[in-house]
This record gives sequence, structure tokens and C-alpha cells, in this order.
Amino acid sequence: MSLTGTPFFLTSIVLVAAALAFPLLFWGRIRGPGAVRHTARLAMLVVVQATGVLLVFVIVNNSNGLYDNWADLLGTGNHVHAAADLGPDGTGGKSVRSEPRIKQKFHPAGDPRMGPGVQVTQLKGRISGVEGEVYVWLPPQYGQPAYRHRNFPVVEVLPGYPGSARAWFGSLHVNTQLAPMMQRGDVAPYIIVAPRTTLLGNVDTGCANIPGKVNADTWLSVDVHKMVTDNFRAERRPAGWAVAGYSAGAHCAVELAVRHPDRYRAAIGLSGYNDPVGEPASLTARTLQLRNRNNPWKILRHDRVPPRVALFVSGASGDGYQGAVALRQAARRPTTVQAVRLPADAGGHATAVWRQQVPDVFRWLTHQVPMR
Repeated sequence: MSLTGTPFFLTSIVLVAAALAFPLLFWGRIRGPGAVRHTARLAMLVVVQATGVLLVFVIVNNSNGLYDNWADLLGTGNHVHAAADLGPDGTGGKSVRSEPRIKQKFHPAGDPRMGPGVQVTQLKGRISGVEGEVYVWLPPQYGQPAYRHRNFPVVEVLPGYPGSARAWFGSLHVNTQLAPMMQRGDVAPYIIVAPRTTLLGNVDTGCANIPGKVNADTWLSVDVHKMVTDNFRAERRPAGWAVAGYSAGAHCAVELAVRHPDRYRAAIGLSGYNDPVGEPASLTARTLQLRNRNNPWKILRHDRVPPRVALFVSGASGDGYQGAVALRQAARRPTTVQAVRLPADAGGHATAVWRQQVPDVFRWLTHQVPMR
């Protein structure tokens, strides 16, 4: 039974109802010594509590897109088949454009919470050694005759940790919010791409390449990028690509853009952090060397050539804003940073807060990564 499916949700409701009904019916009918009666009644209360917690977990998980399946929840999933040392640029010395075309089969996502038009494929990363699902949503203009010879800009969207690749569609409603705005011309008609980011059991990869462990950076910035341009009328130039994320995904988005201005022109980070230690479960938080190498603030401070990227970084005080200001202070032209402070009562570290920001951040992004 699927962790996020309707049958499991309904089963959880039935279990709660049954757990509540059982003590109401049998509380006074239990016979035997006092110890037996007290133990039986205590067991009933424990079952009621357990089923209640289960139902709350299912509701929260479905609302916030935390875990996709049982393997993600239990930390038993492994989507890494190889983790070779791919060098500084994450390509292993390969010319990505000369690699054979990746022709993928897509089918409807099949989750009504994600809204219409979302399709999914299972991608085997030829360079990264990672395999996982990738969700793609095409803008309303994609199938219109006037656009049949146009290439579309792309936004790669990343969830937090734990987090599901479905979350930007199912929890932040990015497609249903943006579709009417795209039709009115308020924002550019972006292809929205959501790849799996939970790759190694119950740890956060930090979207980094760590030889012998995982090549998450290459998975996101090379393999997924090539798959999209091979299968859709998508921009190939970095000027046509952006990456967005919230929480741990915000850290990833900013770092990917700062590290790879040859692949992305802009990044959106919502309630993120710079130092990987902001997510204790991150592989990149385990040593000082990894922390320094994967801290976008330190990358901006020490890079001899500032990257040509635009960053939109928002957060409340103590939840991303200070990191945004640090990035702005470290940035040198042509890098630009817009740091936005959210009010203390905005709603905390939650999908509802990030969902409300979607229209504004995509209006900003339209000026940075327009359709050409």
C-alpha cells in the first residue's frame, strides 16, 4: 500500500475510529484480576494514541511532501549505483553535449494533488550514477502553434530534507499558481522540473559530489539538465536555466548556481542556510573541509572570478535572512543578491510560507531568466 495514496489515508482514518470505538464498547466488560484489567485498558489507550499519531503523520506528510514511499520513510532507499570521482566540474572529463541523446518515456504523474499536466519519468544518470524519478510540467504555451519553434526557459525545483520531488507541485502548487500568470504574461512560460533529491537512505546529500558516496551535484546539474534538453524544446544555454529550493533545497539551489554559472543564470532560496551544518543530517556537514567547500558564502568570498548569477534569497530573522544578508555582502559584480526579510509572524518554517512566495519570486525570476 502506497505511503501517500488515498487507500492508506482512508485506512488510517478507519484505524483511529476502530481504536476509539473499542474502549467505548469494552472498557467495562473486561474481566479478570485487577492487573489484567488495568493492563488491557492501558493497551487500549496506547493503541488510540498510536493510531492518532499515525493519522496526524499521514496528514502532515501528504500536506508537506516529506516522504514519497516506505523506503524514504524507513531510510532504506538507495538510488546511487556508482559514485566515481568526476573532478571539479562533475563531468568526469566527458563532453556532455557529445553524449548520446537521452530519450525518455513519460507518463502522467497520477497524483491529483499535483494538479494537471505533471508527467514523470525514471531517469538513469549516465554520468552521475544516480537513478530516480523526475517530474516535468510544461507551460500552457508549450503546445500552442505560435510557440512551436521556440525553446522554453527551465526552472529546476528542489524540496527540503526530508522532502519529496512532488512537493513543489503537491504542496507549493507551483504549476496551478503559475499557469494563469503565464497565460496573462505576468511571468515567463517556464518548464518546471522536479528531480528526486533523497538519494541515500536517511541522509541529506547536500546536493554535492562526494566521491565514493554520491554525485548529487552531477545528477541535478548535468544528467537532469541533459535529459530535459534532449526531450523537450528547452533552452540549452545557462541564460535559460534557473534553480529554486526551500529549506535544505534553498541551500542546494544557491550553491548549484554559484558553483555552476555555466549551467544556471539564477537561483531562488527560501528559508535556507549557507553552512551545511544548518542540516545536521547532511553529508556535507560531517567535516570542516566539506562544509567549507559547499558553503555558497565562502565560494562567493574566495572565487577569483565572481559568477554571473542572480540570487533571490528570503527568510525570517533566524531562519534564512541573516544568511541572505551575508551572501549580499559577499557578492561582487556581476553576481547580484536580493535579500528579502519575511516578517516574524509570516508562519515559520513551513510550506504555507513558501507557497505564498511563489508568485512574487517567479515575477522576479522573469526579469532574470526571460523567454528569448
